[in-house]
Amino acid sequence: MTAAAPATVAVHVLLFASYAERLGFESLELRLPASETVAGVVERIRALPGGNGLPIQPLCAVNLTHVPLEYPVTAGDEIAILPPLAGG
Repeated sequence: MTAAAPATVAVHVLLFASYAERLGFESLELRLPASETVAGVVERIRALPGGNGLPIQPLCAVNLTHVPLEYPVTAGDEIAILPPLAGG
């Protein structure tokens, strides 16, 4: 008998710089449908008070690797939503 896949997964979301300032926190835990993508995470963050200041397509990373918004999330992932980066 095969174990059923979990219906939801828990992920850790990190916000930086102006994004953290707008939302009033630097991290949060989310419980999401098991089939969710990074785009779904961004939508949930944008729905929070202050979240409308985030762009629809911000730069994101999962477990320290830059990924497209279509990237699927799995249980325990760390998702970073990154503001525009400048270098020197």
